[in-house]
Amino acid sequence: MRIDAHQHFWQLGRNDCAWPTPDLAPIYRDFGPNDLAPLAARAGIGGTVLVQTQESDRDTDFMLRVADQTDLVKAVVGWVDLKSPHAPARIAALSRHPKMRGLRPMLQILPDDDWIADPALDPAIAAMQAHGLGFDALAFSRHLPFLRRFAERHPALPIVIDHGAKPFIADGLLDPWRDEMRALAALPNVWCKLSGLVTEAASDWRPEQLVPYVRHLVELFGPDRLMWGSDWPVLELRTDYQTWLELAESLSGVSDPAGKAALFGGTARRFYRIS
Repeated sequence: MRIDAHQHFWQLGRNDCAWPTPDLAPIYRDFGPNDLAPLAARAGIGGTVLVQTQESDRDTDFMLRVADQTDLVKAVVGWVDLKSPHAPARIAALSRHPKMRGLRPMLQILPDDDWIADPALDPAIAAMQAHGLGFDALAFSRHLPFLRRFAERHPALPIVIDHGAKPFIADGLLDPWRDEMRALAALPNVWCKLSGLVTEAASDWRPEQLVPYVRHLVELFGPDRLMWGSDWPVLELRTDYQTWLELAESLSGVSDPAGKAALFGGTARRFYRIS
């Protein structure tokens, strides 16, 4: 079964939804399972991982309700205030939902790049490990040294880097992203998503501009620790679902059946424990 390892739903003005904002016109509307289902069916996608977009317990509860209502969503990655003294109890409660699989702090919008280095996170991380939840890292290149030390400190915590850590594709920059990702890939508990790259390109992007970034991720993580995700509907700021899927298949250079099956489904199924 092919899996989309990263997609979103939201309802504007509800469930603490404060993003997207009106300036992002192509995605400034509600998105739900009925919008994604025909796109997934055309692409041969049998299931998805629904990922948070708001720093909100209400948003997480909303996603779990949606997951209850559709078989398309196989796993949910929510949000918890990981530094709250109530975080371990909240994590324990969320973990009882049959599709709850991970948590994502939004590192890219936090005021301190070293937020993840704070020992105040430790009780929540211990609770995540105790309840079998993974850690989605929404980060930029500047966060990667801190993320590496975090991953070293918690070697039993499965971590997946969203969107390849959003390299500066629009500017054509590979460094220091390239070396920082190499250091993270050396850690066996760190995985990565082949997602979100098109929206880091300029509005007049060309497929060949993505090649060095995609190939670097494939080289570092291989199909067994790299998973394709659409980042839909954010994807629609640059292109459409089918185009990105076909482009990822082409640019990845992965042609053997076993590797393709892993990159476009098997790896996500293992990381998120999707049966």
